[in-house]
Amino acid sequence: MAKTISRDIPLAEICLRRYEKPGSLSGRDLVRKLCLSLGLLQPGDSRDIIVDVLDVLLTESKKKNMLSSGEIERNVIDIRKGYNLSLLGTASSNIRRQVRRLREIFLVEKVKNRYRITEFYSLKELFEEKIMKYFIASIQERIYEYCEAIDKKI
Repeated sequence: MAKTISRDIPLAEICLRRYEKPGSLSGRDLVRKLCLSLGLLQPGDSRDIIVDVLDVLLTESKKKNMLSSGEIERNVIDIRKGYNLSLLGTASSNIRRQVRRLREIFLVEKVKNRYRITEFYSLKELFEEKIMKYFIASIQERIYEYCEAIDKKI
């Protein structure tokens, strides 16, 4: 009888990509490249609603504003209309899913049913403090543990 293998579900994951320097990119294109760099968006993916969700939250963070999911949705729709982009993916459920993805990598936090860029930090501070020192370090440490365990068994 074949042994059933449990489905491996990661506790955390992140995909990092290196692109050319930002150069002359601005606005939405910069946010899009950051999403690609952090693995939030796949190269060539036309479903890029996460770009607008992050853009909205970044814009409001500069004003120290927190937004409800409904406000994020309305702002995302306005941005996409302004860029003459498809409104596919702007359903409330998808907006909430994209916000959750941003929360999972510590870029966004929820405070009393409202969302903001974590502690209104700059992106550089967030990347350093939350992603590099905490998120990536914990993944790296677990990989070391697997390496050590394998080294002991070989």
